[in-house]
Amino acid sequence: MDTKTSQELVLQEVQNSPLTVKNQKDLYFKKGEDPLSSGDTLKYFYFVMSGKIKIYDIDFETSKEQTLYILSHGDMFDVVSLLDGKPNQYISEVLEDAHIIQVPLVDVEQMILSDAKFRQYFYTYVAGQLKSMESLALSLSFHDVYQRVIQLFTRFTQTVDGESKLRVIDNLSHSELASMVGTVRKVLNRTIQKLKKDGIIEVSRKNIRIKNFQKMLDKLNI
Repeated sequence: MDTKTSQELVLQEVQNSPLTVKNQKDLYFKKGEDPLSSGDTLKYFYFVMSGKIKIYDIDFETSKEQTLYILSHGDMFDVVSLLDGKPNQYISEVLEDAHIIQVPLVDVEQMILSDAKFRQYFYTYVAGQLKSMESLALSLSFHDVYQRVIQLFTRFTQTVDGESKLRVIDNLSHSELASMVGTVRKVLNRTIQKLKKDGIIEVSRKNIRIKNFQKMLDKLNI
């Protein structure tokens, strides 16, 4: 079963489960809005049905921003608050008009306990999020911007029928991409141009297309 099918089944199960259907609420947000707050994540859990939501932190002394996650169809938030019962300090922003389902934490906790399929998906998802944060920490500590961008593109590339496509982040602005790899737009722009020169990507307007995925893999950690 591929990831997309698994996400579809889980979202459908959440929408129709007797444990969550009574108290769940559909929420819709426009680009630029902040859909989540630390107080809400102590009471509610969220499933992203469509759109894109950025979860990030900011150093208010330096105004430096670091993107932690880009949530899209099939993603969940906030697994950390659900597991430890403490508020997070993250900030959220809608990058593309979003539809999310809000479910009380107690209902999600009950699903984890009583629904084996959902429990398996949930813990697999948590493991993926932990690996993502671990990868980000290591990348910021040990790799230059060129390597960080390659790692980012590799993580969000999906190969179907021999064709490699960048998903979720393919149409993000260079400022957003810069925030994801811990740099500034000017440096990111230079890196994008180098990737084009190396024959790894093609860029048209805001969209980025993977031209040679194998070559990108070969560039990892050289």
